[in-house]
Amino acid sequence: MYKNIGNEEFRQKRDQDPRAVVLDVRTELEWQTGIIRGAECIDITGGGFKEAIEGLDKTKPYLIYCRSGNRSGVACRMMGDMGFSSLYNLERGVLGWDGELVQYDLVRSSKK
Repeated sequence: MYKNIGNEEFRQKRDQDPRAVVLDVRTELEWQTGIIRGAECIDITGGGFKEAIEGLDKTKPYLIYCRSGNRSGVACRMMGDMGFSSLYNLERGVLGWDGELVQYDLVRSSKK
């Protein structure tokens, strides 16, 4: 249903597939510590997660992460049950991420 991947494969899929969507499922407080560049942020613990992902394109590949890989695994399973077919969970989440994190406030303000 989904595949656990490491940093290098995550980075390659993000950089080589223009259709790939990076999805951060942590809380807004966690986003304040920085997000992976290009990530869309949808809190899995907040109300409305299921409704938010129902509006996403099921044909695109999703690269999903959280703090440690647990909540993103839950998100992958939920999305798989909803008909998403190309799901990748970042092993060890942000805790294991060896790449750059960007400031969430800057990303959020650029989308306004």
